Amino acid sequence: MEIWINPACSKCRSALTLLDAEGADYTVRKYLEDVPSAAEIRDVLERLGLEPWDITRTGEAVAKELGVKEWGREPADRERWIEALSAHPKLIQRPIITADDGSAVVGRSEEAVRDALGRG
Repeated sequence: MEIWINPACSKCRSALTLLDAEGADYTVRKYLEDVPSAAEIRDVLERLGLEPWDITRTGEAVAKELGVKEWGREPADRERWIEALSAHPKLIQRPIITADDGSAVVGRSEEAVRDALGRG
């Protein structure tokens, strides 16, 4: 199990606290320092069952600078979003937990983190 975190994020810290309390075996990836490649983002999106616009933090300053709220949300627009997430990792919703069964969840709630724990 791997968790993508921003240490400054309270939701990330809460997820780590819960994982620790449950004795989970996991690896931390500080994704602002160890930036995911476009290929890694594609893989996580597939595991999540989501599109890149679903995990984009559109309220971030860089999102406003890029104008992402106005970007298309069709299959043809997908790569533009993925490249933006890789180039500007602050845009990636957090925390993202990849489970050993090949799935992933956005762990913004205790329920989501527990769901990831249940997947192993």
